[in-house]
Amino acid sequence: MKVRPACLAELLGTAALLCAVIGSGIMAERLAGGNMALALLANTLATVFALYVLIETLGPVSGAHFNPAVTLVMALRGALPPLWAGAYVVAQLAGAACGAWLAHAMFELDILQWSVKVRTGPAQWLAEAVATAGLLLVILRAPAGKVAALVACYIGAAYWFTASTSFANPAAVFGRMMSNSFAGISPADAPGFVVAQLAGAGLGVLLHKALGAPAVHDTAPPPIPG
Repeated sequence: MKVRPACLAELLGTAALLCAVIGSGIMAERLAGGNMALALLANTLATVFALYVLIETLGPVSGAHFNPAVTLVMALRGALPPLWAGAYVVAQLAGAACGAWLAHAMFELDILQWSVKVRTGPAQWLAEAVATAGLLLVILRAPAGKVAALVACYIGAAYWFTASTSFANPAAVFGRMMSNSFAGISPADAPGFVVAQLAGAGLGVLLHKALGAPAVHDTAPPPIPG
């Protein structure tokens, strides 16, 4: 397996995920007539469906991380070479930006913009830590072949049981701060979310270890030949 296809899969997958999150948020806000619950439901469903499809289709190429927190955990666990991890993160961040811009282009909005949507405070940070801890726990313990379904279901649920609507992904924060839309986050609030997510990822790993023997999972790419 070569690193270039894997990084391309991470770039495309993250771009498609952010395009789905932001694009569906724009569409939902336009059609919901001010009903925020309906808009969030539409945004949730689009994200869940896109996430499942992307993990299933790109998982065999890169492991379908689409998330620097997941990549960091896999690198620390020895499932991903450090150089690959760095390349993955660069691809994910680039993909997140491209996904935001693509969504704007499709809805005839300014391509380059910054969000002014405030998402901050201890409750929001706690929500992001909880969301990311749960995500890593699901990934690390999901039986082989079931990661896509379980991750998609978890994220769908976490949209509704967390105060932050479960970003759970530093790349998602990066892309969403570039979109002054339903799914956006102010750049000033982004660092707090990222710190909370990384802390949550660490907590998820600790919980996984405390639960005992690891489950077989498929979040790392196939072995490197030779």
